[in-house]
Amino acid sequence: MQTLVENFNFVRQQVSKAAEEAGRDPSTVRLLAVSKTFPADDVKEVFSAGQTCFGENRVQELSEKAKTLSDKIEWHLIGHLQQNKVRAALEFSDWIHAVDTPELMARIQTIAAELDVHPKLLLEVNISGEESKFGLTPDQALELAKSLPPSPQAPLVGLMTMAPFEAPEAELHRIFGGLRALRDRIAAETGMALPELSMGMSGDYKIAIAEGATIVRIGTAIFGHRG
Repeated sequence: MQTLVENFNFVRQQVSKAAEEAGRDPSTVRLLAVSKTFPADDVKEVFSAGQTCFGENRVQELSEKAKTLSDKIEWHLIGHLQQNKVRAALEFSDWIHAVDTPELMARIQTIAAELDVHPKLLLEVNISGEESKFGLTPDQALELAKSLPPSPQAPLVGLMTMAPFEAPEAELHRIFGGLRALRDRIAAETGMALPELSMGMSGDYKIAIAEGATIVRIGTAIFGHRG
């Protein structure tokens, strides 16, 4: 049975290899270790091996881990965020990946200013069209981005999406390529620099990297299957 550190090192090598095979500089792809439901000791072990970026789905779990672990960890909140939990989320989250309404965006920016924190924000876009998934439609994402005033306090830096579990490769290319094309369109029509594309998980990150992912969210391949 492989250790967490062995898993992490293997994934890190595979991410770099996938970037090289796509003709990209591996340094342009950030590995986000998704530690949701796993104990803080597991995070500490992977952190000790050199991983600094960790993702959590729930505000409470992220907060509890952040309070006990190194302040050098960069925390990404990747799950759905309710408006009434924005203040708690911003106390520890360096990135918020799932901004999915204009109201949530406005509340994050208001409270970020109150707390004097500078989270990086991503719009969650439901490219696949699955009814079970959160996220803006591509048209809604474009409309929201166009309506945003500049915010150095809580800047919009890119887009995020999720693909259906075990989708065929052609569908994965369509979804991830679609997010990249939408990012390019929004950047062109708004003049915003949107360098980040958060897409790809343990089962599909290589295709996501081929389609331009700058953040891949990998949990199972590092920490194992959740009970």
